[in-house]
Amino acid sequence: MNEFSVLYDDVCQRVSRSLMEALKPFDGIDTVATHGGYNPVYLEEVGRPVVPPITLSSTFQQLSPGVAKVIRSGNFSRECLEKCIASLEDGHDCCVFSSGLAALGTLIQVLSSDDHIVAFDDLYGGNGRYLRRLASKSGITTTFVDMRDLNLFQQALQKNTRLVLIESPSNPLMRLVDISAVASIAHEFNKEIIVVVDNTFMSSYFQRPLDHGANVVLHSLTKYMNGHSDVVMGALVTRNQPELHKQLRFIQYAAGAVPSPFDCMLCLRGLRTLPIRMKAHMRNGLIVAMMLEKHPLVERVLHPGLESFPQRDIIAKQMRGFSGMITVYLRCTGEQTKTFITNLKVIALPYMDDINVLKEL
Repeated sequence: MNEFSVLYDDVCQRVSRSLMEALKPFDGIDTVATHGGYNPVYLEEVGRPVVPPITLSSTFQQLSPGVAKVIRSGNFSRECLEKCIASLEDGHDCCVFSSGLAALGTLIQVLSSDDHIVAFDDLYGGNGRYLRRLASKSGITTTFVDMRDLNLFQQALQKNTRLVLIESPSNPLMRLVDISAVASIAHEFNKEIIVVVDNTFMSSYFQRPLDHGANVVLHSLTKYMNGHSDVVMGALVTRNQPELHKQLRFIQYAAGAVPSPFDCMLCLRGLRTLPIRMKAHMRNGLIVAMMLEKHPLVERVLHPGLESFPQRDIIAKQMRGFSGMITVYLRCTGEQTKTFITNLKVIALPYMDDINVLKEL
């Protein structure tokens, strides 16, 4: 055996031990992913189809004068997906949207002019851009703070703070936020503050922020949840907060930020394989991270499964595993980094995480 094969076999053995220690799926979540959101008895009259049919109609016959329905207000395909995602997050209600940013935009519209947001300072670029360039036009201000420091977070809260936005792990630096600690501080300061966690990098399979005090979970379903790079969607999941959910529904209806029935079908189909995919992402990501950590031209690897990861106490507290996202610091110039990325054979250039492997510079 060559040196690489010996190293690979050693890493695989270490990964197998790590997975046994770290992978602790939520009770029943595999079944929820496979069957959630739909029961064949819903359609008894047409023979109980195992797969929910796509309802594509955009126009509906009025039941009586003045009693009308439009697709923006609801759709069977969308409702099946929303029920499944709500169950996966151990939530009560879910709204799905035409993108993750449409979901965030809908949530921001719950706020009023002169309201204040505290956001993690390591956010997905699109979320940060929305807060800086669009929310600000409505008179909503945002303070970006490193929430790993709870004292800094507490100092950032203001009398008019209405929303706290967390991303854990963060994009792209894989920083973790103690969700329960931040939620506790925020709600002690003002119980009306809406604590939101972007759960895109973990998926519902490995982390349930609502169980740790969050009010809302935000997803870009485009990534792990759908998992096949053929859908652009987002979601907001709430705890048992009917008034907040009612507000989100109205804004979605009024603004028209709804996904197509076909996209809902594709995403629900993607969720059926979520457990299998996430376990594979976890294993393969950790193998790659461990191999990279041993390479002489790699300065640093950030992956929650590595023993060198700095926030392992938070992993044990709120995560049931970890996805395949990896951040790598190379010992080379910018041009050499571009050459390295260009020469990768399996990993594609576009962007993020699905059943394929993607990279970003």
